[in-house]
Amino acid sequence: MNESSLKFALFNYGFRPFFLLAGVYAVIVMVIWLLALLVGIRPPVGLPTYLWHGHEMLFGFISAAIAGFLLTAVPSWTGQRGFSGLPLIILAGVWLAGRLITIFQAWFPPVLTIAVDLAFFPTLGLMLAPSLLRGKSRNLVFLLFLFLLFVSNLIFHLATARGDFALASSGLLLGINTVLLIITIIGGRIVPAFTLSAVRRRDETFAIKPLPALDRAALYSIVLVLIADLAWPYTAAAGWLAIVATLLHAGRFARWKTWRGRQEAIVWILHAGYAWLIIGLALKSLFILTGMPFSAAWLHALTTGLFATMILAIMTRVSLGHTGRSLIAPPLIVVSYLLITLAAVVRVAGPVFPGNYLYSIAASGVLWLGAFMLFLIVYTPILISPRVDGKPG
Repeated sequence: MNESSLKFALFNYGFRPFFLLAGVYAVIVMVIWLLALLVGIRPPVGLPTYLWHGHEMLFGFISAAIAGFLLTAVPSWTGQRGFSGLPLIILAGVWLAGRLITIFQAWFPPVLTIAVDLAFFPTLGLMLAPSLLRGKSRNLVFLLFLFLLFVSNLIFHLATARGDFALASSGLLLGINTVLLIITIIGGRIVPAFTLSAVRRRDETFAIKPLPALDRAALYSIVLVLIADLAWPYTAAAGWLAIVATLLHAGRFARWKTWRGRQEAIVWILHAGYAWLIIGLALKSLFILTGMPFSAAWLHALTTGLFATMILAIMTRVSLGHTGRSLIAPPLIVVSYLLITLAAVVRVAGPVFPGNYLYSIAASGVLWLGAFMLFLIVYTPILISPRVDGKPG
């Protein structure tokens, strides 16, 4: 291995290329969306821009972040060797090919677009499966989640190919609910664990009492929400299930003693992210059961609020820990945390001010761009450079 390859570490571990791609694509998709919305400059996607925007946020930005997390977590969970080198390059190439052909899909045969874009999750699953199967652990469920995301994407493409945009939106909702399940599991592990480790540096007596029955009930409630969205969308049953899920997750969240982690930004941002899950479910139940206008942006409470905030929180923490750096958020990243929180607040509050709705979307988009541009400024050097402690990875 020559000196230049040692200095360029982008493909030394799974989180590196995919966290960088997630950050870059978060900016690209938002710029394209704002240009289409405000200026009328639309990409040659061959379908309504709002559907393309939703698809690329889910299967571009979010999926890259999920891949980066799993490619890093699975070796830790199973005790197997981390992913690096050519396999990562190939997987990143598959992801990138899907993004490019989706942006320019109007120029290609639909079958080619579908085949290229659908290839990412099976490729990721094939990479992860040997380690997960050898480990024979509870984490095998993540292979099911990857399959559900694949099915969600397949439904979207088949629906848009025949012009059924309602079915395409349902396909996206299946994917969103799958990500909701993933965050319910991962958040339930890392939020209390990271809070515990941070606070115990100041107070060795600090404890968070485990309540596994409540954790299981909270998880199953999201499964029921997913089933309701598939079988009885926007019915009273779906609304009441969302209320049950809201209450269970609020009870789970209360146990984590958010106020004790408020002194460290890298901790409180995880709590802020998870709080959006409760807000999103509550707004969803209100929208379904009452139709109140202020609750109409429930989906963005989950996507802009929960998903984006948790992704930013996890990417910033994992990248520090796995490159041998102290787990202290740099000042610019604290600003990015505040910007993504404001982006979610502005986006969710938009329906309250219908006369300024377009401006609220634009303002939220600009705040989003600021958050992820700061992430790229601070973390690109970290992600492409070797660990500071000289260890591999």
